[in-house]
Amino acid sequence: MAHADFFNTADLRRRVLAAWADAPARFREDSNAEEDFALSSYRDRIVVELAQNAADAAHHGDGRLLLRLDGQVFTAYNTGIPLNADGVEALSTLRASAKRGHARSAGRFGVGFSAVASVSDDIVVTSHGHAVQFSQDRAHDAVVAMLADEPQSALADELHRRGGHVPMLRLPFPTTPRDTLDYDTAVCLLLRSSRDRDRVANLLHATGETLLVALEGLSEVIIEIDGTRWVLTRSDSTSEFDFSTAVDGAETRWRVVRRTGAFDAAVLADRPREERERSNWTVMWAVPVTATGRVATLPPDVENVVYAPTPSDTALSVPAVLLGTFPLSSDRRTIIPGAATQQLITSAAEAYCDLVMRFDDITVLQLIPGAGLSSSALDSHLRDALDSLLPYTPFLPTHDGRRVCPVDALILDTGTDASPLAEVLAPLVSGLLPGSWSPRLPALRALSVRHLGLADVADILAGRENNPHWWSSVYKAVRASLGPGADVGELGALPVPLLDGRLVQGARSVLVPSEDWGVDPESFASLGLRVVHPDAADPLLELLGAQRATASNVLTHPLTEAAVRNSLNADDPEATADAVLSLVSASGITAMDVPWLAELALRDDEDDYSAAGELLIPGGPLLDLLGADSAYFVVHESIYEKYGADALRAVGALWSFTTLRAADVELGAGIEDEFGREIDRLDDWVTHTAERLGHPHIPPLIPELAVVADLDLVADDQWPKAIELLAHADVRDAIVNPARLLTASGSAIDVPSYTAWWMASHARIDGARPRDLRSPDADEALHGLYDEVTTPMDPAFASALGIRHSLADVLADPDGPQDLMDRLADPNRDVTRAALHAVWTSLADLAPDRINAPNDVRALDRGRVVVVDADDVLILDRPDALPLVEDQPLILLPPHLAVGLADLLDIALVSEEVGGVVTSRGESRPVPEVVAPFLGSHPITYRHHEPLIVDGRELPWWVADGEIHAATMDGLARGLCWSMGQWPKRHLIAAVLSDPTNAPTLLAEVELD
Repeated sequence: MAHADFFNTADLRRRVLAAWADAPARFREDSNAEEDFALSSYRDRIVVELAQNAADAAHHGDGRLLLRLDGQVFTAYNTGIPLNADGVEALSTLRASAKRGHARSAGRFGVGFSAVASVSDDIVVTSHGHAVQFSQDRAHDAVVAMLADEPQSALADELHRRGGHVPMLRLPFPTTPRDTLDYDTAVCLLLRSSRDRDRVANLLHATGETLLVALEGLSEVIIEIDGTRWVLTRSDSTSEFDFSTAVDGAETRWRVVRRTGAFDAAVLADRPREERERSNWTVMWAVPVTATGRVATLPPDVENVVYAPTPSDTALSVPAVLLGTFPLSSDRRTIIPGAATQQLITSAAEAYCDLVMRFDDITVLQLIPGAGLSSSALDSHLRDALDSLLPYTPFLPTHDGRRVCPVDALILDTGTDASPLAEVLAPLVSGLLPGSWSPRLPALRALSVRHLGLADVADILAGRENNPHWWSSVYKAVRASLGPGADVGELGALPVPLLDGRLVQGARSVLVPSEDWGVDPESFASLGLRVVHPDAADPLLELLGAQRATASNVLTHPLTEAAVRNSLNADDPEATADAVLSLVSASGITAMDVPWLAELALRDDEDDYSAAGELLIPGGPLLDLLGADSAYFVVHESIYEKYGADALRAVGALWSFTTLRAADVELGAGIEDEFGREIDRLDDWVTHTAERLGHPHIPPLIPELAVVADLDLVADDQWPKAIELLAHADVRDAIVNPARLLTASGSAIDVPSYTAWWMASHARIDGARPRDLRSPDADEALHGLYDEVTTPMDPAFASALGIRHSLADVLADPDGPQDLMDRLADPNRDVTRAALHAVWTSLADLAPDRINAPNDVRALDRGRVVVVDADDVLILDRPDALPLVEDQPLILLPPHLAVGLADLLDIALVSEEVGGVVTSRGESRPVPEVVAPFLGSHPITYRHHEPLIVDGRELPWWVADGEIHAATMDGLARGLCWSMGQWPKRHLIAAVLSDPTNAPTLLAEVELD
């Protein structure tokens, strides 16, 4: 059927066919170009290209587009300028657009239409009742008909190589018009296959409102797939946005900034000639906004690419849509670098700065590019430009509603919402950002906004003169802005207004008045206290180290301590004393808790001033105990009457004995410095204790050293009263409890305390030193050596004082063994034989350096206990020699201890003095077997003598060179037991030998032991 050729397509076909016939290479060139555009460059751009053509046709921004997919037919209906002959020629001519000279058109090369060939071999374009068709079949037939006369031509060969496929878009045909509905133009494609239909459907589903952002000429796009449709619209601006887009009524509002201009000819020198004719350029930024004009999130269909104006392949990391007339490659995908592109990048960066200035809330920070690698070369250049411009763009809103450049901006970094603090500081600090903003926002870090920490806040407020109510608001704001774990130490220099009108730096030295405690600064002027003005009081000050102004806190305040320590040199010691004694009475704190209270200057009975710790309280028990040489004065009677004994005792004035304590004291010289006063013979105690420990190379540490001072001032005749006070007062523990020493190896050693040591040697009980006395229930061995104490006291206290209770106690005392030896040598002491034996037995195991070798010793002389010259005494170490030395003074003790005692006393042993020569002749006899059950293995024989003569004396038994000599059965029993080391069995064996028949009975009795 013939169709009217309204668009003069016959002439177009004639010229193309003639060109192909004349130059088959042209046919090949056109075929390759169409396939390249359709199958690669524009393969997935059919929807975008048809929409772009519709936008170019609309021009005035009211274009409508319907994209309908119905079965295998895809049709694009659009309003606007109808298709004409020039347009048809442009459609059929690659890279020769009919839009040349149209400054606002999106298409620029005339190749976008070739995208239809990617999905269809049969395209019909209808406009205002006229139609043109691009058909693979009709184009093929036209070429074949032309070759009918020359079937063997080069063109025929090329057609054959291509399987009969021809570049159909070069050969338009007239055809029957299709229905354009209420649109001006319809492009109808018969899709090539189901796969092509699926591809088109996917592209339609992916089409969103960004299409309307990029193509300003369109106001409506309807997408319809097999009867299902959705509508995209674009509307005009309001006061809060420039235009809006919607998908089925779901609206997205957009705010834009546009810059336009014209390129200089030199900038376009490297661009194609037709591009040079289009010197006008445009860049536009678009960002979605909320109904109230705040930055919103980009729609999900927005690709992170540059739009030119349709999507390119150039990635972009800036969080907004960039559209611009960037130079593109022929496939409209790649932005070409060069002078024009660089100028557009610069303009885009400047426009972006204009864009951020259109927002005045925190959401503007969403527009600041985040840290990270650039997405493309263009993106890198753009971000570099933004990095140089944004810091100097006044777009950040301040807390007080002004605008500030990031380089001049400050953000509070105090840990949490700093709005209250910002409200206070905004009038003082230029460029302060809203306090509700988090200083951790990545955008602020990217903009290098300077942070203000707590220390900076303190510096800003330093020296600010204002009323106490204002300072209270500052403290409240700071407190509200502190986050968990905030380092409040940074506020150490925060100013504080005082009740006396001063402004001081730092809260650590100030006192916050309690609501129920009225503080009169004049009352404590002598103490130099810093009391916060009540109108400025806030919990923050206590958090920063200020103390609540109670009697206890005022008393223990460092300034009070300084006043007390300096009170002896104060201009008015009386005023300081009055203030401190009042506080002590109210707080209950004593010098036991705060030792420096004892340095408080008090008026004494000489109308001078002395430290409280050096004054006696009138009427106190200690006053009667001290001797005439006491250096103590007494508290003035007027002070005593005004405050009473309890307050005076609380500040360390002496009522009775008191305990002084020091912590973590090293056992060494200068230990008195820990107490700040003289402690009688404390250094001697250190030396004594070090000797006791063997003079360790590293001095031990005493975790707590408690001493009772002034014991040396007690009058000799007042010790009974003193003992009574010491035994029952608070000082008792300092006597009874030992001092615990921690050695370098980590072990703990308990030694007598200083006070116990001093009392043992220097106190007087019953007229004697405690160490010279024994308790009533002491070991019998001590009864004659030590006098019994008559003053009543409990055993623990007596033991701590050094009163002797047992031989073990005496020997444990480093000086005890020597004292015991001296007492043994005292002929005025009455020592029983049993006591003497017990003492020698106890002394035998001592190390020789514990005593000095005695000149006189107590020994047995023919059964009597006597004190004799040590050179005349022997220590009996073998019982068989007793008859040989019975006329000499002897020391008797278990023989196995004899050698140790001889070394200790430097006294000879009997075995060293007797010859022990046996001169009688004895006969060898068997030892009776009856002793075997009692002794086990035993010598088989012994030598029997009648009589036994040793050193000219007749003896009952003797053991020499391992051989037993005996004259009687009793002597044999002793010889056997001594030689076998079973001396305690001698009486048993004697009974067995004297009556062997009684051996079973005796053995049974042994088995009952």
